[in-house]
Amino acid sequence: MQPNDPSRTSYQGGPNAMNTPNTLTGGVDVRAASVPREGFLTASFVWMFIGLLVSAGSAYFVMNNPSALVSVIENWFILLIANVGMVFGLSFLITRLSSLVSLGMFFAYALLNGLTLGVIVVSYTAEGITSSGQVIGGDASGVVAAFLGASAVFASAALYGAVTKRDLTSLGGILFMGVIGLLVMMLVQIFLFPGSGALNFAIGAIGVLIFTGLTAYDVQRIQRGAMPGLNKDSASVMGALMLYLDFVNLFLMMLRLFGGNR
Repeated sequence: MQPNDPSRTSYQGGPNAMNTPNTLTGGVDVRAASVPREGFLTASFVWMFIGLLVSAGSAYFVMNNPSALVSVIENWFILLIANVGMVFGLSFLITRLSSLVSLGMFFAYALLNGLTLGVIVVSYTAEGITSSGQVIGGDASGVVAAFLGASAVFASAALYGAVTKRDLTSLGGILFMGVIGLLVMMLVQIFLFPGSGALNFAIGAIGVLIFTGLTAYDVQRIQRGAMPGLNKDSASVMGALMLYLDFVNLFLMMLRLFGGNR
């Protein structure tokens, strides 16, 4: 073990070191006998839920403001690239940022992502959109069903990840490859089979399975403190981002199942 290894910054040498609970204040030591959940797993869920509320407020604003709706639609790809860039930026820079800045970036991402989510929800609920941004009719039953379904699946997977004695570490690589395969399927649908209801349903079903597994995996990873190099506050923000992405993607996959062929 190298003395400057950031993943071991909270480890204190000595014969009784392995029996000392990990406080997470100087970094997460995955070898510690216990990782206190308070202020880490709990904080991750708190920030995640606040982030979802920010996204919901942002989406509601877009859905009820015609000019904002048109603006988001016209700049859709720019916003999409910005969303992806903020996720990668926060993930790679979080060890160099203060906890306050990283939390601010997370909420900024949640706000920006809510704009795109608002357009997606409108596309599943409205019968049409005028050039001025006025929404024509629509049925929100599919979106409601998708949200309730995603909430139920997320809660069940999170509970399983928190209480299971099974080590889910080996699933990480498989789930990552599953996400890559899912992205390839989505690109194939966009460019080759845009109107395929069967492929759309298959993507939704496979996506639900993948992000259900990722939710359980991420919760267990957060609970065990398997996030080397991060102090308690930064790890909580990173955990919130992981859980936020799991839930949002579960919701989007559920929309494919309950929202028809939109």
